[in-house]
Amino acid sequence: MSTTGWIVLGVIVVLVAWIVMIYNQLVAMRQRVGQAFADVDVQLKQRHDLIPNLVETVKGYAAHERSTLEEVVKLRNTAMAAQGPAQQAAAENMLSGALRQLFALSEAYPDLKANANFQQLQAELSDIENKLAAARRFFNNAVQEYNTGIQQFPAALFARTLGFGEREFFDVGTDRPTLEKTPQVKF
Repeated sequence: MSTTGWIVLGVIVVLVAWIVMIYNQLVAMRQRVGQAFADVDVQLKQRHDLIPNLVETVKGYAAHERSTLEEVVKLRNTAMAAQGPAQQAAAENMLSGALRQLFALSEAYPDLKANANFQQLQAELSDIENKLAAARRFFNNAVQEYNTGIQQFPAALFARTLGFGEREFFDVGTDRPTLEKTPQVKF
């Protein structure tokens, strides 16, 4: 084999190694996005599992507030069925609004506000909301890194061809200022 042949072979090997390295970096970023979304999903599941207990506790004290309780249950079911970050964010925003109405009910029922079970559920929900906000931030950071990675040169040359497309952020939309506040638990 001639010197030119070895040089061409060397360039091809370096190019292939370079493409493999880029591919592996993109796969790692995609995996981080998937793992971050799973973390958000876990927090949402915990939140969804807590809501029926909260509704049952409130139901015992505020039975005539049926429409608010039914709305919370309906929105919980909608949120559980939502697919993808955009749909889940929209459904979770509506559910958060309904939960705020539910907690506002407790102001009208002093016995409910004093109930230890209600206080515990409210504290657990507050804790989950904080963890959920952190999980959303981590997910959105992973998506930002991934989207930037597939758009930067040289990965941009191969990303689409290798099956790497942009991902959606978990955007809380217009409720951002409300959701970013630390939940206040008042008794």
